[in-house]
Amino acid sequence: MQKRLYSHLFLLGVFLAMAGCAVLSAPFKVAKGTVTGTVWVVRTTYVVTAGTTKVIYRIGEFTYEVVKAPIDWALTHEEIESIDGLPAKEAIRQGRVKASPYVVGGKTYVPMSPEAAQRYREEGIASWYVYESGRMTANGEAFNPNGLTAAHKYLPIPMFVQVTNLENGKSIIVRVNDRGPFPSGQNQKSGDRIIDLSLGAARRLGFYVKGTTMVRVEAIQVKEE
Repeated sequence: MQKRLYSHLFLLGVFLAMAGCAVLSAPFKVAKGTVTGTVWVVRTTYVVTAGTTKVIYRIGEFTYEVVKAPIDWALTHEEIESIDGLPAKEAIRQGRVKASPYVVGGKTYVPMSPEAAQRYREEGIASWYVYESGRMTANGEAFNPNGLTAAHKYLPIPMFVQVTNLENGKSIIVRVNDRGPFPSGQNQKSGDRIIDLSLGAARRLGFYVKGTTMVRVEAIQVKEE
């Protein structure tokens, strides 16, 4: 299975290189074996209000409210040109976003597989981003600036990860449901950051005022109850 995956990624890289496109895959190595330690229990409830279904996840002290966004809402990252070879919103409508390659600025980003993501652990710079209501994340959810969510270029979405602020020791669990951060016209180095957190997550981690901080991001083991 692993050999087939590497073969598919290699062929994808050859094809895109011939087409004149850059291919970017996860710029780090995942640790051997699986993540060990605490197994977090995810408790799920469903609330229907005015024809809208809200899914509420609870992990320990953390709560996540998930609502599907109307398909006509603008993406948080409108620079996403395509996902899995389709227009971004069509891929979202078909549910083809979890670990599918996507294109931003003419570059193809290749997310890791869900299996590889379970061994993910990385340290680097985190930032935070915010939009007003009425924006859609890269997996079709309504963006909630006050929620505990995050954007990541290479993790499958959605996925829960633990983020620790290495400058103050604060730690939370966030739900990755978006793509980014990407280089911007104003700051090309912004694409070097490993994760973009929601305003709510940045406040919990204590770097809302500062804007960026050094973090450790790592996969967690979860089970539904």
